Amino acid sequence: MLKHPGSLALCALSMMAVLAGGAVIEARAADAMQATPQVIATGLDAPWSIAFFGNTPLVSERNSARVLALDGNGKGRQVAKIAGVNGRGEGGLLGIAVHGAYLYAYFTAGAENRIERYRIEGKDADLKLGAGEKIFGGIPSASYHNGGRLAFGPDGMLYATTGDAGEKSRAQDLKSLGGKILRMTPEGRVPRDNPFPGSYVYSYGHRNVQGLAWAGDGTMYASEFGENTWDELNLIRPGGNYGWPEVEGKGGHPGFIDPIQQWPTAEASPSGMAILGGHIYIASLRGQRLRKIPLSAPGTAAELYVRQYGRLRDAVVTPDDKLWILTNNTDGRGQARAGDDRILSVPGL
Repeated sequence: MLKHPGSLALCALSMMAVLAGGAVIEARAADAMQATPQVIATGLDAPWSIAFFGNTPLVSERNSARVLALDGNGKGRQVAKIAGVNGRGEGGLLGIAVHGAYLYAYFTAGAENRIERYRIEGKDADLKLGAGEKIFGGIPSASYHNGGRLAFGPDGMLYATTGDAGEKSRAQDLKSLGGKILRMTPEGRVPRDNPFPGSYVYSYGHRNVQGLAWAGDGTMYASEFGENTWDELNLIRPGGNYGWPEVEGKGGHPGFIDPIQQWPTAEASPSGMAILGGHIYIASLRGQRLRKIPLSAPGTAAELYVRQYGRLRDAVVTPDDKLWILTNNTDGRGQARAGDDRILSVPGL
């Protein structure tokens, strides 16, 4: 793959990707040149997720279990250290989301992953979190494949992604919480209109989903880590079975829903994702790139910032409709650079 030269280059590659079954996808090239992203914050320690309380950015740090609030200059201030976080490897304090007056956090607590919520008290420089309230638990945990993304959908329900925690069979077992996308009320109850009565399971057959986003028409998308062959972008349907571990990537098997796009695992390891201006943006870890996919042509893509900023953990839309990306080079798997880890604002969208 060729890069556009120059320190201001946004690496936008026109490429042909040969997919399973012989299908070929032509990745559309983005603008060849764009300005360097604006640095919003530096010096973060293994950050995992960004959420907003009003205009105040909140950041979770996986290993330190801290939640930071950023001021207008990007300086972080600890507003809470989440009690009970006990994770190893990929476990720890993972996704956060804000809904009303509460911050929700997904974290590893020894043998389980759980979700707690905390009342947000004060604002700006006085912002802090109240005591935690456990609203959901029993999600399988391990040193890897913990899922961990939290997001509120346009329906006001809380969605949580879970991994198979190293036991592949969990993904197809509707009695297990592993390898699923879960849907619950803000209080942690089962919604009456969930696809399986009395169950939190919204979709299953997942290996390790870490990205969730909704288009303006309410369509839900998720990014998913593959094993050795294909990472995936999936359009999520209630009650859908996405095939893991029977299928990785596009299999064309009855009863399983194929991804709308897939990539070799070396080029992606997709984590957080966002939708802005008619495009899906997916942050990639191992692939160290931001993938831009038009909603109007979801079989195509452009690759941005390839290996310019290292591993990318999250992508999020700000309250004023800008796209921020979160680097993830200080967690022991990346090559930390000066100022890492950082939040960057992507220009020209």
